[in-house]
Amino acid sequence: MALSQSVQDALSEAQSNLRNALAFAARNERPLVCQSIAKIMTELESIERYDQLFDSLEDAQKGDLGDNPFGNFGFNK
Repeated sequence: MALSQSVQDALSEAQSNLRNALAFAARNERPLVCQSIAKIMTELESIERYDQLFDSLEDAQKGDLGDNPFGNFGFNK
């Protein structure tokens, strides 16, 4: 089950806002603040990657592997 469009849009908007926050923080804040913002950004990106991986695993479980007998596991997207 893929992420809904509204969730994808919200994650994309959050990543955009965090990129802006990181740019401002890099100029004015302590390194710990920048590190924390970057960690949150990484976690948001991981949500999308995990969802792609789970979709690929579900397809493999259903037998819908495509050309590759091992499946693509979302790495070709």
